Amino acid sequence: MAIYKDVIETIEMLSKENLDIRTTTMGISLLDCFGDNADRTAQRIYDKITRLAADLVPTAETVSSEYGIEIVNKRISVTPIALAAATQAEDWIKYAKALDSAAREVGVDIIGGFSALVHKGMTKADESFIESVPYALSETERMCSSINLGSTKSGINFDAVKMMGPLIKKTAYLTRDNNSFGCAKFVAFANAVEDNPFMAGAFHGVGEAENVINVGVSGPGVVKTALEGMEGAAADELAEKIKLTAFKITRAGQLIGGEVSKRLGIPFGILDLSLAPTPAIGDSVAEILEVMGLERCGAHGSTAALAMLTDAVKKGGIMASSSVGGLSGAFIPVSEDNRMIAAVEDGCLTFDKLEAMTSVCSVGLDMIAIPGDTPEDTISAMIADEAAIGVINNKTTAVRVVPVYGMKAGDKVDWGGLFGAAPVMEVNAFNSSGFVQRGGRIPAPLHSFKN
Repeated sequence: MAIYKDVIETIEMLSKENLDIRTTTMGISLLDCFGDNADRTAQRIYDKITRLAADLVPTAETVSSEYGIEIVNKRISVTPIALAAATQAEDWIKYAKALDSAAREVGVDIIGGFSALVHKGMTKADESFIESVPYALSETERMCSSINLGSTKSGINFDAVKMMGPLIKKTAYLTRDNNSFGCAKFVAFANAVEDNPFMAGAFHGVGEAENVINVGVSGPGVVKTALEGMEGAAADELAEKIKLTAFKITRAGQLIGGEVSKRLGIPFGILDLSLAPTPAIGDSVAEILEVMGLERCGAHGSTAALAMLTDAVKKGGIMASSSVGGLSGAFIPVSEDNRMIAAVEDGCLTFDKLEAMTSVCSVGLDMIAIPGDTPEDTISAMIADEAAIGVINNKTTAVRVVPVYGMKAGDKVDWGGLFGAAPVMEVNAFNSSGFVQRGGRIPAPLHSFKN
């Protein structure tokens, strides 16, 4: 009888509650592709990706069909391209186009890894790479970019932070004919992880194997449904229910990821159990918080509710699999969560409240549309604030904001698909440039010294 009940619950998760495998991401090391000739390096990058990932999409689709569990996205992550040590902007663009062409050839939705790791300092190559990012994002379709500019062990590279505002504003301008969409493919990190399967921040870490399969599972609708009908339950009872639900979701992800891995003959890496919302009705992290008893996401108590949700999800995942990794928790991307959009439009969820909530979510300020005339230094300061939250709290934080060219607070932008639509949020109008322009490095916090 217990087995029968589990089967029925799983069927309902799939058919009614939007349970899916959000992504199957193949990580590929490109360390053996880098050389002193940009054209040869670009060709090696293209050749290796198209060879190793040739069967990724058809295999994932076959497994998805056989098990009846949708795999929404098939993706690739590669070694951070800034390690290629090119010195000219045109070389970086060649690599970006090689990544984009390879992604198109094998049929994946997105490829990540046009990335740099500059959390303690920058080489000359890193600096030229950062300058190339806006052009690379505007001249490619499926390629995503990220930069890690802080860590708990090293502090925050404020010289790199200072460069982020101009990078994002330039990207917004170059992609202005598409609602500045290029910015939706870029994220600035602190404490970036090497095995994240989610975009735009996925890259294949230098400590990873040659080739792995990482899986990202989602299921906000499943958790929301599990909590419905628990009015009057104590907080610890809610946490226990979330934990048990996360366990079931993780087991489904483990099954699918393991099967894709086995059929491709590639090692299984990690399973990222992150509740990642979509614009679909009922597939919302904000709705979970509201089912817990908040009138609207963003009301006082939202940070506490999100903290409990994130922690319970992690605990349930660890019970279900020894391969849980990545970010694992709950994402709060504004444009991709229908109820968060409503909360912003109602005036309940503000930019500052979102920042507070990032201290306990999986990542940080994610997919937020801001006015196109937001100053560069203000954007850099947003990134500095998020990096500080991550560095001090020893967690991953990130910023993915889109200053939509020509739009002001209160306007609405629609990018379609999983990226969704978003109201343009008001930001603090006071100036931060005197702080941002100092550059240098914010030292590592005292509690980083654990050796």
